[in-house]
Amino acid sequence: MAEVKYIIPHGHTITKENRQALKGHKSCILWYTGLSGSGKSTIANKVEEKMFDMGFHTYILDGDNVRMGLNKGLTFSDDDRKENIRRIGEVSKLFVDAGVIVGTAFISPFRSDREMARSIMQEGEFIEVFVNTPLDVCEQRDPKGLYKKARAGEIKFFTGIDSPYEAPEKPEIEILSAGRTVDDCADEVIAWLKEKNYIPAE
Repeated sequence: MAEVKYIIPHGHTITKENRQALKGHKSCILWYTGLSGSGKSTIANKVEEKMFDMGFHTYILDGDNVRMGLNKGLTFSDDDRKENIRRIGEVSKLFVDAGVIVGTAFISPFRSDREMARSIMQEGEFIEVFVNTPLDVCEQRDPKGLYKKARAGEIKFFTGIDSPYEAPEKPEIEILSAGRTVDDCADEVIAWLKEKNYIPAE
């Protein structure tokens, strides 16, 4: 592994601000967090659909495209979960530098890990989206049958069952998803982005 002291950044001509100006919107991370089954990925996907139709440049990072490649080989132990989030944060930072609005849909159960991801970003670039759905509602949904397996002892270290979830204390956006449509939840995120001038209002 190369020593950091020998890594000298190259001064690139095109900046993040140049890319944002070309795309017509600010770049940022929409960091969706919540229990399994809370609706993180579904809402993130709907937000991306709507923003894509509006002409904005977006991308979603989730378990499907991260755990199968970049983070292949990491387990679900506390240490590996921490490393999983660290890598996601670093990749997200690159997307933001590219001028893209990136959505990350991960449980990311520990506050310290989410704050670590926030700390590597510039002020205002990390938007924590807490999909606040009660555990009993998540268990009723259980789209992948994971809670049932966790309750049966087939899955260890499952968040909400035998591993804790530390809810955000001051998220930028809190979505109470129970009893609401996906469109309604997605519109709440987009309205916030418009209000805070991340994307044009019209």
